[in-house]
Amino acid sequence: MKDFVTLLQHRRSYRKFTSDKIELEDLKAILSAGLMSPTSKNQNDWHFIVVDDSDVLEKLSNSKARGSQFLKNVPLAIAIAADSSNNDCWIEDCSIAAISMQYQAMDLEIGSCWVQMRARTAADGTPADEMVQDLLDIPENMKVLCVIGFGYFEEKLPPHDDSNLKWDQVHQGKF
Repeated sequence: MKDFVTLLQHRRSYRKFTSDKIELEDLKAILSAGLMSPTSKNQNDWHFIVVDDSDVLEKLSNSKARGSQFLKNVPLAIAIAADSSNNDCWIEDCSIAAISMQYQAMDLEIGSCWVQMRARTAADGTPADEMVQDLLDIPENMKVLCVIGFGYFEEKLPPHDDSNLKWDQVHQGKF
């Protein structure tokens, strides 16, 4: 991308990808962006679980009643988790890492989409984060925030239009 504003405009949620595998160099850049993301007290408590097995991805696609089904068709997903007992800012830290990885992916012309797992349920009412935890052998002390699907997008979406920005939701000094 030419600059950060351009990157912001082009970062969209993609749910349709080609079948091409993510290049190892691109995956390393995406993970590096997560590993370099800022954290509270510089704790760096997050963990990233890379999933490229199609059977596991299909099971992940059923971890929520809605919004996760596209994961069965992604070439790669990354689950983001942290030890909530060790870090009271684990949600914020994992969120920052997640968006850092998504921005890096977009800069590499790789699409992504966040799938919220914390506080969500599968169709049968099972907590989604617990399903992901069990499926990926994530230790009990770890909490799963999200799973992000990554892939080379089938069709590039148009950039965000500045005319749609909700400037009425910006307040100066007081609400």
